[in-house]
Amino acid sequence: MNDTRYDVVVIGAGPGGYVCAIRAAQLGLKTACVESRETLGGTCLNVGCIPSKALLQASEHFDEAKHHFADFGIKTGDLEVDLSKMMDKKDKVVSTLTKGVEGLFKKNKVTWLKGEGRITGKHQVTVRGSDGSTQSVQTENIVIATGSVPVSLPGIKVDEKRIVSSTGALSLDKVPEKLIIVGSGYIGLELGSVWRRLGAEVTVLEFLDHICPTMDRTLGKQYQRLLERQGFKFELSARVTGATAGKKNVKVTVKDKDGNDSERDADVVLVAVGRRAFTDGLGVDDAGVTSDEKGRIDVDAHFRSNIPNIYAIGDVIQGPMLAHKAEDEGVAVAEIIAGQAGHVNYGAIPSVVYTEPEAAWVGKTEEEVKASGVAYKVGTFNFRANGRALTLGSVDGLVKIIADKATDRVLGVHILGHDASSLIGEAVLAMEYGASAEDIARTCHAHPTLSEAVKEAAMDVDKRAIHS
Repeated sequence: MNDTRYDVVVIGAGPGGYVCAIRAAQLGLKTACVESRETLGGTCLNVGCIPSKALLQASEHFDEAKHHFADFGIKTGDLEVDLSKMMDKKDKVVSTLTKGVEGLFKKNKVTWLKGEGRITGKHQVTVRGSDGSTQSVQTENIVIATGSVPVSLPGIKVDEKRIVSSTGALSLDKVPEKLIIVGSGYIGLELGSVWRRLGAEVTVLEFLDHICPTMDRTLGKQYQRLLERQGFKFELSARVTGATAGKKNVKVTVKDKDGNDSERDADVVLVAVGRRAFTDGLGVDDAGVTSDEKGRIDVDAHFRSNIPNIYAIGDVIQGPMLAHKAEDEGVAVAEIIAGQAGHVNYGAIPSVVYTEPEAAWVGKTEEEVKASGVAYKVGTFNFRANGRALTLGSVDGLVKIIADKATDRVLGVHILGHDASSLIGEAVLAMEYGASAEDIARTCHAHPTLSEAVKEAAMDVDKRAIHS
């Protein structure tokens, strides 16, 4: 094909990539986005954030109807799961959103170059289509947004049938009787919740001595207790050394903290020990782009690699592997390329685990603040004292706010409770504007709402909470 010239070519159409492409086009830059999937949206929309949330919602409806409707005076008959219908609903949500991104590309005049992209020159990207054809395009700027892929462990081969990654765990054809999850991070706990609610016996094997490693320890301990009450089993300080799939089950070998070996049996094993930057076949080494020891592309504060016109965002650079972090970076780099002042505040990036109750946090944990040597104060408020939580029947959890002792500036907010993913937005905005705990405490919150617990926690920073 004839060469085509662009201002920006983005490689990868996940949340970071497609948002970057749309924003660049809005700024008047001729933009193309390279994507090899048949649908746009990357891992997040296709086999990650969105389908997992669809299954979480469906399984939560089932769990509520089976175990909690009676508390509200609602009688139900025998309930059963139609897994095929549940999967169809998930697929419909995914299809709607991926087609929506395609529509946004057309609306903003972003060219979708279908195929696998490779950097073949400082200003050139070559796209190989599924039919083997190739097209080379010239561009002033290249943005690498190729995301990440799941990692496994030595001695474990993922087959996406009995030993699965998050992708396989989203498409099981039946509810496993026994599910073992290797790793207690976001992905493992969310997908474990789905299958536990639908009837699986779920055991989590975690190498560390606590679950969800990046969570504030106060919340983490309570979170573990709540999940155990729901039926989760946790084995901590457990190192998985192998997993072998047989005809009917999987045998998992485990070494405990004392070095003793033992075996576990499961119908399905989910390996959820993290993800790695995906740059396979991208040609970054040939292009002279440098990476760190984990394969993440080295960038400066403006997302530039060591090659000035080649940028990188999202999971292929340092920082939390979160879709919203990638989106903000996509907007920022598009604006930088257009000559504006794009910026991301990494101190105000929220994290969420979408179980029930949800866990969400922003800023520093108490352990991090303590290690920094900064004098601090803490306020907490339990949802059991919140009127709206009582009416919802969702009283588990709390809000914890950490503030600088001298200035009262908010350093971190941690929420364990119903709809924590929405509640954390207030805290993110507060931290973005450098708010104090008193700023939150003196802001009027509607009654009765769960958000009042955030206000009460802020008041408790100075030990003046009203309802506890």
